[in-house]
Amino acid sequence: MHFVALATDYDNTLATDGRVAERTWSVLEKLRQSGRQLLLVSGRELDDLKTICPRLDLFARVVAENGGVLYQPDGGEKRLLAPPPPDAFVAALKQRGLRDFSVSETLVAMMKPNEQIALAAIRDLGLDLHVVFNGDAVMILAPGITKATGLMAALDELGLSPLNVVGVGDAENDHPLIDACGFSVAVGNALPALKAHASMVTQAANGQGVEELARALIDDDLSSRISNVERCRVLLGHRLDDEARPPVHLGAYGTIALLAGPSGGGKSTVTAAVLERLADAGYQACILDPEGDHCSEGNLVALGDPHTVPSIDNALQLLERPEQSVAVNLLRVPLPERPQFCANLLLRLQALRVRTGRPHWLVFEEAHQLFPAGWDPADASLPIVLETALAVTVHPDQVARPFLRQVNTMIATGAKPVATMNAFAEAAGVAPSSLALPSDALERGQVLVWEPMRQAARPCLVQVEPGSTQRRRHHRKYAEGLLIPERSFYFRGPEGKLNLRAHNLVLFLEMADGVDEDTWRFHLERGDYSHWFGEVIGDDELAQEAKAVEQETSLSPDESRERIRAAVEKRYTQPANPSLPPLRAS
Repeated sequence: MHFVALATDYDNTLATDGRVAERTWSVLEKLRQSGRQLLLVSGRELDDLKTICPRLDLFARVVAENGGVLYQPDGGEKRLLAPPPPDAFVAALKQRGLRDFSVSETLVAMMKPNEQIALAAIRDLGLDLHVVFNGDAVMILAPGITKATGLMAALDELGLSPLNVVGVGDAENDHPLIDACGFSVAVGNALPALKAHASMVTQAANGQGVEELARALIDDDLSSRISNVERCRVLLGHRLDDEARPPVHLGAYGTIALLAGPSGGGKSTVTAAVLERLADAGYQACILDPEGDHCSEGNLVALGDPHTVPSIDNALQLLERPEQSVAVNLLRVPLPERPQFCANLLLRLQALRVRTGRPHWLVFEEAHQLFPAGWDPADASLPIVLETALAVTVHPDQVARPFLRQVNTMIATGAKPVATMNAFAEAAGVAPSSLALPSDALERGQVLVWEPMRQAARPCLVQVEPGSTQRRRHHRKYAEGLLIPERSFYFRGPEGKLNLRAHNLVLFLEMADGVDEDTWRFHLERGDYSHWFGEVIGDDELAQEAKAVEQETSLSPDESRERIRAAVEKRYTQPANPSLPPLRAS
């Protein structure tokens, strides 16, 4: 379940002429029984709502006075979110002969056209007050106070993200409310401007429109209505096999994507771009990171390191905050224990997701390590429905079938993308897609996208939209981490007598200083250094600089070594102690 709460306006939305029909209350009861929470967000004064609304107990929180007051019905606690109206302003209204207005704890209310008198008083007194319209009603309150700010205060108390909330209203002051929510709705009697702005307009008016919305939430969690909603999707790139180059999106809810391809094929670039756009949109991610790819930056906190097993309790504690994403570094977890660690974490995450709809995205780096094909408990460890996830792997055929059966978006990168898709199809037990490409390798930044659950769907060629900033997400891993054997660099020499494995860039530089000149020159002339930097490390700038050194044949071995060292150290800081962490027996 993604949408775990409904935030509704009161007058002319939930209520007609100030009253809510009994059948509307019944439908809201059913919505609560589905596990969702209700929030009332109104321009009315709290005492007025207590008098006119007999079922405030249904709501987890009540936002009154257009965002100025927050009330908790079950505990009776009230909190003011805005300052009271200035005494000078109230006095000025009375001096101007205005009698038909009310003063509440945080706002002054009146009817049109009396706002002209209020505006004149605000101007003459030089006050900083905000005038808000609600049909024929007018409210004057402190600037920056809206239904949206009141809603955010309520969600903060409940530990919910606005992306998991559906907002519904009818009038001018409901624009901020529905804008703040993950899905926006206008009832059938709403103002045309609000209807034009909403993602959904109910056919029925007032409370019957809210009933219609509640039933849609209960039926399918709005999954049939969100595919074209901008806030409910994330840009992947643009189609290259269509002259119009239309955008290609991933659904921000309901996507189970498998990103697969050989090392150096661009999987990290795609993952980084998608995660960046998700973070920009406010989505929370939990990343299971077997190789330590992700570092703490922005709203992402990395737990664990090559010396420390990450704490599941700490991860869950951080994820209680909607704005906080977490990367769980599994470098210290022995390879055979990673599937069970993943299963334990998923079990805890599912409980959080049921309650809050978060984390919005689960990201499984090196998915074949977390859900290996031959691991018996795979069925038991996977939730019945993952809801939204991205899995990244070099080996789709080595991922457990219970996971692959849930994949609805397959993304292939790098060399032999058709073979990668066919390997997924065979492992998942689905019919392969017939596709011929002019080349057996995709260019950097290109991917093939296929939706295997759609009948007759054909893969499309997509140019990935890069992230706005180049993240150094591999810095720690490649500088001092412990790379898996197939991604390490091997000094073998011209006759293949050596087998010196560099697990990271620090060890690469140490070994480069120690190998004989023939071995160093052998790999230099073959272009092995630039190839490793570009295809495995994924640092194109470093690869280009190394390639220039490889092509400058006048350099002595010592000179070329020094140039390569300088290029590496310019980008990657050598740690004080580059020794490898002790490994636990597996």
